[in-house]
Amino acid sequence: MGSSVYVASVEGYTGKSTVALGVLQQMSKRVERVAVFRPIVRPDTALYGGRDYVLDLLTSHDAVSLPYDECIGVTYDEVHRDPDAALDRIVQRYRAVADRGDPVVIVGSDYTDVGTPTEFSYNARIAANLGAPVLLVLNGSGRGPEDLRTLTDMAAAELTANHGSLFAVIANRVDAELLGPTVAALADADVPAYAIPEEPLLSAPAVADLMSAVDGRLLSGDPRLLSREASGLVVAGMTMPNVLDRLFDGAAVITAADRPEVVVGVLMANASQNFPQISAIFLNGGFALPPQILRLIEGVGSTMPIIETELGTHATSTALTAVRGRLTKNSPRKVDTALALFDQYVDGAALLDRLAVARSSAVTPLMFEHQLIDEAVADRKHIVLPEGEEERILRAADVLLRRGVAQLTLLGDPVLISAKAAGLGVDISAARILSPGDEELGERFAAEYHRLRRHRGVELDQARELVKDVSYFGTMMVQLGLADGMVSGSVHTTAHTIRPALEIVKTLPEVSVVSSVFFMCLENQVLVYGDCAVNPDPSAEQLADIAISSAATAAAFGIEPRVAMLSYSTGTSGSGTDVEKVSKATSIIRQRAPELLVEGPIQYDAAIDSAVAKTKLPESSVAGRATVFVFPDLNTGNNTYKAVQRSANAVAVGPVLQGLKKPVNDLSRGATVRDIVNTVAITAIQAQQTAGRNR
Repeated sequence: MGSSVYVASVEGYTGKSTVALGVLQQMSKRVERVAVFRPIVRPDTALYGGRDYVLDLLTSHDAVSLPYDECIGVTYDEVHRDPDAALDRIVQRYRAVADRGDPVVIVGSDYTDVGTPTEFSYNARIAANLGAPVLLVLNGSGRGPEDLRTLTDMAAAELTANHGSLFAVIANRVDAELLGPTVAALADADVPAYAIPEEPLLSAPAVADLMSAVDGRLLSGDPRLLSREASGLVVAGMTMPNVLDRLFDGAAVITAADRPEVVVGVLMANASQNFPQISAIFLNGGFALPPQILRLIEGVGSTMPIIETELGTHATSTALTAVRGRLTKNSPRKVDTALALFDQYVDGAALLDRLAVARSSAVTPLMFEHQLIDEAVADRKHIVLPEGEEERILRAADVLLRRGVAQLTLLGDPVLISAKAAGLGVDISAARILSPGDEELGERFAAEYHRLRRHRGVELDQARELVKDVSYFGTMMVQLGLADGMVSGSVHTTAHTIRPALEIVKTLPEVSVVSSVFFMCLENQVLVYGDCAVNPDPSAEQLADIAISSAATAAAFGIEPRVAMLSYSTGTSGSGTDVEKVSKATSIIRQRAPELLVEGPIQYDAAIDSAVAKTKLPESSVAGRATVFVFPDLNTGNNTYKAVQRSANAVAVGPVLQGLKKPVNDLSRGATVRDIVNTVAITAIQAQQTAGRNR
């Protein structure tokens, strides 16, 4: 049976869901599947489909395969009717989950019923009967270290009385200045303690929650932005200049519907670089906006939610003030922020070691993505994104900045980028926004490009025009150390991304050709495919270069390289110019890198399937165990990676360019936000390796 941990609190509103999500995320870095269990659920309002929003959040995680209904113990009503019978039911339901052998994150009750010591006592009984140690979560808001120590001692005594055990303590929502003293006060020789600071975003309600509280109706705007958080309220009962002075990032503006000048002014402020982004406008009083204003809103294409309510100003502000924020599966900004906080302030690896959660030998796509993010976060690098005006890039930038994956520079028109970010409801305030028409940098870049390419006949005036192109501008930033790497290609061709890198950054001394690999994340392992994106028909010498570069890339990302030089023939079973090219490339590899495990020519089935390998190449150290697959030409490689991606439901991460002195990576024009996040993480890791090589 896998390890389990019971996440519990002694009161409500501790941020227990943040901790439970953080523990679940840590477990998913080590094992293929994680189970979750909620002993007591209380279905929420229709806003959450009548489901327990915490359990709904956790079961939506990629590492959780059990459906929501199988992760439920009992309801509050069942506990009230017969606590002992409810406990028996909880244990029975838990065993059905735990018998699968996956580690289990158990989340205690939320004190939405009656917040008394009796409720924690019942949680302690449950934990003891499930054999799960308790991770205690405390609310540090407005409390000092000694107050939190007293709460911990009381909880520990209650656990002991119910034959439970205290595993660790996490004080959440702690004043930033009290983090150190809080950890010192709570730490025990046998029980580790951690403190997480207050993060206002996690307590901010979503606009959808606010709309429900006033029985509102979406009059205008993008429904997807209803998931955005409102960090506070501004009652706009004053003149427009005074309203503008009181706006702040994430504010929800309340105004009477017969004040159209406020609506127009707030919309203009939201689109401006000089004012904060607004989450929503609430129109109260039951008045209708004038048709001219509605036509104006439609014409400018504003995406900000504008919500109507029949309530008056006082009733609206009172109802909205009473709404509490929740961490739900439909609040991606909160999820990213919660995970980043947990990673920063809690030693997740130490917690899992105490739980004896062993690392799986398998590597799932999710585990590989975690590895990429963790390595990038450990040593943040500066990545430039030339396509800063593109929607997917902006959404990815929001995720990357919240997770602390990299420092970012976005290239494009600063006014247009700010307006698009506001329209999408994403926060890119931590990124640098830079115009490729910047005169000072443009002149510097032109002079350097002229110096590098004047032997090719490039004049200075030509260079001035060329570096205004976003790909050249971004590549010059990398070349001159203003960025550590570049990621482009979501709207540009591969050639448009690579050509400046070949002209400016150039290849490593020992490499003759730039090539690419895809990390093919299968169900339980990660393979490396090269070259599937750059070289149409490489020579034997270039094929050897590609293989050696691909092996180095695999090793850099924790994959032991065993190289299969693919062909339609295995060993000496076939002949022809294509087979001879692969044979020659294999010989070159063995001469240049004798320490590298390589086999070729070899067919794909003999490279991947141990049973076939025993028949065709029984003495090979690579056959049946290959991790790096080098294709003889682009036609074969590109089609194979796409066939495996679609038919095996594999996640293809890439293309990742290799062989350049500094990292520049190309995106598929069909890249998703997740693809972009992964590629930026890979580029950041390559930049770390470049820095190490230069040192």
